[in-house]
Amino acid sequence: MALSDAILTRLLSLHPKIIDLSLGRMQTLLEKLGHPERRLPPVIHVAGTNGKGSTVAYLRHIIAAAGLTAHAYTSPHLVRFHERIRVAGQLISEPDLTALLEECEAVNGGEPITFFEITTAAAFLAFSRTPADYLILEVGLGGRLDATNVIEAPRTCVITTIDYDHQQYLGDTLSLIAHEKAGILKPGVTAVVGVQPDEARAEIERVAARLRSPLHISGQDWQSYEQHSRLVFQDENGLLDLPLPQLKGRHQIDNAGNAIATIRLLGDSRIGEAQIGEGLRTTAWPARMQRLGPGALSALIPADAELWLDGGHNPSAGRVIAQAFSELNERHSRPLVLVWGMLNTKDVGSFIGCFRGIASRVVTLTIPDEENAVAAEALADAARAQGLAAETAVGLEAALRQAALGAPPPRILICGSLYLAGRVLALHGKEEMSQVSGAGRR
Repeated sequence: MALSDAILTRLLSLHPKIIDLSLGRMQTLLEKLGHPERRLPPVIHVAGTNGKGSTVAYLRHIIAAAGLTAHAYTSPHLVRFHERIRVAGQLISEPDLTALLEECEAVNGGEPITFFEITTAAAFLAFSRTPADYLILEVGLGGRLDATNVIEAPRTCVITTIDYDHQQYLGDTLSLIAHEKAGILKPGVTAVVGVQPDEARAEIERVAARLRSPLHISGQDWQSYEQHSRLVFQDENGLLDLPLPQLKGRHQIDNAGNAIATIRLLGDSRIGEAQIGEGLRTTAWPARMQRLGPGALSALIPADAELWLDGGHNPSAGRVIAQAFSELNERHSRPLVLVWGMLNTKDVGSFIGCFRGIASRVVTLTIPDEENAVAAEALADAARAQGLAAETAVGLEAALRQAALGAPPPRILICGSLYLAGRVLALHGKEEMSQVSGAGRR
């Protein structure tokens, strides 16, 4: 076990709840650390339900294409905790991460604090000690009471598409969820608002009006769309004719639009159309409509079968994934077989129902070593209730072998959970996974 994993495991014991949304503990620790959150480069703060990670990835690659540097903070990690913290464009090193975690642990002095709070404080320390042009900061959960929301004056904020997820913490209506996400808005700070359901957009507008926070809204102030195999972006400053993103799926046009609108709002003369285009062309983000190449798992299926991975886990994600594979099937037809695992904190039926009429069958598994994993048998029952043919498998490798049966060779999609996706990537690349439990990986 890496030393950082040992420390992270220890930090999980500092608070009885994995998620306890509050800012008081975070503010107290940051004060003891000398307020690193006040010594950061210009912050781009990103909240939302779907598309946060992809939007952050586009921003990172566009900024890098301009020869600039950006810190980035994301969650959860897939394989190793280090993925969460990029310092000036590079994953944090094991020695640096270990030292920062030990420093935060010592300063905290055993006081109650959640795993996400203390690791966010460690990230702020890292970012405050290394120069960069920007910090792209992704919200962990919600926004208003998220540990990242201690930044008093971000350069800009971004709210990606909002949908139902984490209702036990954020509320059971789109208005309530949007209210929590809009909690990152700050007085006088312009925010980019991505494609939204009407109810969510209306709540964001209400919060923004109260704070006098100007909004730059998709469909009103800017738009992005595909035309003639190009991405067209248009706002009050003109039209950009750009390459399509490397990330697959129509929804990535919206996510790329979020990033482009943000870059244009920054008004940084060093980042022009050529740099935006290069950023779109080079952006990669694991477990988002990712086709897996040669590796340990592809060796389990016929050479002419396809193996795909997506970590989407809520109804909105299910809809866009299903649409993407439906469109893919129109261009290159072959049976779609799902290998599906999910957590019991998610809306299982609504997710799998999105694939009715698109997937030929579903092979379910219980995500290993996850205390909140839904049993394979229960998932199979949920799929059948939605009109899908379903069977269970004991483990990922067995599921892939079962999914590969039949002719013609299928298109296999492993889906339903970022935690499952992390295990897939580790097994496929024969990498060692972080030992931090899934429950603490938000």
